[in-house]
Amino acid sequence: MKDVAVTGGFDNLGSRELRFLQEASTLGPLTALLWSDEALTLLTGKTPKFALSERLYFLNAVRYVSRVMPVGPTLNFDVLPDVEGFRPQVWVDEPNLANAAPRQTFCREHGLEHYILPPERLQGFPELPVASRGPGRKRVVVTGCYDWFHSGHVRFFEEVSAYGDLYVIVGHDANIRLLKGDGHPFLPQEERRYLTASIRYVTEALISSGDGWLDAEPELRRLKPHIYAVNEDGDRGGKREYCEQHGIQYLVLKRIPAPGLPMRTSTDLRGF
Repeated sequence: MKDVAVTGGFDNLGSRELRFLQEASTLGPLTALLWSDEALTLLTGKTPKFALSERLYFLNAVRYVSRVMPVGPTLNFDVLPDVEGFRPQVWVDEPNLANAAPRQTFCREHGLEHYILPPERLQGFPELPVASRGPGRKRVVVTGCYDWFHSGHVRFFEEVSAYGDLYVIVGHDANIRLLKGDGHPFLPQEERRYLTASIRYVTEALISSGDGWLDAEPELRRLKPHIYAVNEDGDRGGKREYCEQHGIQYLVLKRIPAPGLPMRTSTDLRGF
């Protein structure tokens, strides 16, 4: 396997970016060279939606990424940044790269392979393998919509995964519309499952098959979790009573962002 590098701002990280990172990681251990706020502003002409600290936190939580290294504040975007102690063998780019020639020239002159992922490799949302951390660990379940995925979700997964193998049950589309109304969900269920499964703290992501606030009840019966975790906003809909009836530990966590990061909600980011 070769050491692989990708470069980018990874601002407002979504499923397409995650698919890109996943496919790039198939070529070898993946290092993401993350542009600074200043560099991203220079390239796009506007301030990043998310500051470097938040982008760094999110990207470090992606299971396809082996290492994240911030670079900047100014960059030549057609040259692979020179980072002391890091000498990749492959520089991977997305298929929509506007002008590949300068990067190809740079790679040829420096003995690197420049690889542009074919568009067909980024299609769909593959189901990821179960990633248990070992025998004897408790099974922990969380449920939710995860429609506009953000650093607060990542932090919640990080905290909950400390209690055991984490199973995320994503609400199916029809039930999200039932609970939240027209215009929801913003993303289809398969995409939302892929987003959550791409986080390294998640053992497996599934789609619910029931209805109402306990739409995950069929999956709960099958998984037989030891713990059902929610944040304070999610402590409703009969979940506590269900756990009491079935001998499941009910864990309510406060919604606290990762140190140094702002509080995030899907409603605020989505805007409706």
